[in-house]
Amino acid sequence: MEHKQETRNCQSCKKDFIIDPEDFNFYEKIKVPPPTFCTECRMVNRMLFRDYRSLHKRKSDKTNEIIFSIFHPKSNCKVIERDIWWSDDWDALDYGKDINFNDSFLKQVKELFIEVPVASQTGWNLINSDYCSGAHDLKNCYLIFVATFCEDCMYSAEINNTKNSIDTTRIESSELCYESFGLIKCYKTFYSSHCEGCMDVWFSRNLVGCNFCFACTNLVNKQYFIYNKQYTKDEYEKIVSDFNIGSYKSNLEIKKKVDEIMIKSIKKFMEGRKNLNVSGEYINNSKNVLSSYYINQAEDSKYLQLFFSSNTKDCYDCTLWGEKVELCYECSSVGSDAYNIRFCCRCSKGSRNCEYSFNCLSCSDIFGCSGLKSKQYCILNKQYTKREYEELVPKIRQHMIDMPYFDKMNRVYRYGDFFPSEFSLFSYNESFAQDYFPLTKKDAMIKGYNWSEKEERNYKIDIKQEDIPDNILDVNDSIIGKVIECLHYNVKDHFGLNCDDSCTEAFRITGMELSFYKRIGLPLPRVCPNCRHFERIKMRNSIRLFKRRCMKEGCQNEFETSYSPDRPEIVYCERCYQQEVY
Repeated sequence: MEHKQETRNCQSCKKDFIIDPEDFNFYEKIKVPPPTFCTECRMVNRMLFRDYRSLHKRKSDKTNEIIFSIFHPKSNCKVIERDIWWSDDWDALDYGKDINFNDSFLKQVKELFIEVPVASQTGWNLINSDYCSGAHDLKNCYLIFVATFCEDCMYSAEINNTKNSIDTTRIESSELCYESFGLIKCYKTFYSSHCEGCMDVWFSRNLVGCNFCFACTNLVNKQYFIYNKQYTKDEYEKIVSDFNIGSYKSNLEIKKKVDEIMIKSIKKFMEGRKNLNVSGEYINNSKNVLSSYYINQAEDSKYLQLFFSSNTKDCYDCTLWGEKVELCYECSSVGSDAYNIRFCCRCSKGSRNCEYSFNCLSCSDIFGCSGLKSKQYCILNKQYTKREYEELVPKIRQHMIDMPYFDKMNRVYRYGDFFPSEFSLFSYNESFAQDYFPLTKKDAMIKGYNWSEKEERNYKIDIKQEDIPDNILDVNDSIIGKVIECLHYNVKDHFGLNCDDSCTEAFRITGMELSFYKRIGLPLPRVCPNCRHFERIKMRNSIRLFKRRCMKEGCQNEFETSYSPDRPEIVYCERCYQQEVY
């Protein structure tokens, strides 16, 4: 059947959205109805189901011991220690339920989600990395989130194959990096963003294959450059030494000048490399991937976000993870050889043919389940024979259409829609959604989202801001473990509100951290890790796309870009950028 483009109205934001002919073909292929929410509302809803950079103290529902957990103490779920969850000491099938065809199936799923225990933190193979989550294969890491195969890293998120780095976001295969965003295969790169294959780079952006560069932008295969001007090796080393990088005040002056330079430099309409027929932002090594964001090595997919790991094929509307994923739709946090997963959250490790399930690993042919490991032919955590399962599933799908679930905002959820936002075990401001679509508490409540209040912190400040040594040369080991006042402590914005970056008001310097600063010659930070994170992601390009034209005189190329038309940057198309830079 040949389809035409259709315009439909989102039942959440009430805005019109487009369903393209290729979208209809995909929905027919996997036998699901078209969506009833627009692409952005679907994306935000999936992000709500993934925690991001939050850990809380709470009691274990198994041992009653105090544990650290990604789930807030007031979260409506049962939480047990991660190691116990992974053990054979309990069986999620013990929570199995019969299907009640006189009630909404999604309501029954919600009740199951609340009853089945969840692990205090997500991840596996974490060695000496207790305060990390959403990760696997870490060693000697502290407060690392959404990461794989990292060692000796601190205060970072969305990093892979990285060593000895602090305060970084979205870096891959890098080492000895600090306060940077969007690095690939970099070594000793500091206060920089969007660099690849670089070494000994400071305060720079958009460098490729560069070494020994300071405050530069849009350079390829250069070395010994300062503010985009060539110097000899001796001249470079003398000038950089005079900058006095170990001084906090000197760094502030450098950053101010760099910001003025960066805003006037040209920007490529999208960040990406080695692509064919793609649209979106931060897409690499991909083919036929449309309207997507931060994707690595994907093919024939659309509306994906944050698929950090490689080998994704034939997927639509999925948020987070990846790693050999195929034929998945409307999922949050699926990865590790997942195949044919629909309307699921946290289903991975070779799971296949799963629908409306949560936190299930190595399972196949399950529907509406929670917490299962290596199970097959289950519905609401109850075991069935293959024949029973195959007879029941079509009846459940039709039942979900005939008796839908209505959320507290009276939005309707039938078969084909992802879980309602109120099923999430996280508040809006604890989730990925707040990081990409920030809301105030008031606006979140109006939209029907939950909100976590700021936890009371009764710190006794040991070191005030004015008492922090300006230069790292003047810092000794006595500062280790002291409670240092955050620069944003009690700072009000123009509305009279406190810092809204989840400020912890104070922070400590660890021994490992201080050794790193002294080794590189970096001044001590002045704000807490949360405030540093939110300051760092200002380097990040937007997840929203806008239609624009190339700004180079005489060029008529049009494109979609994350740079909105009202922003001051000079934005070029791919061809014009390549001509200017390479």
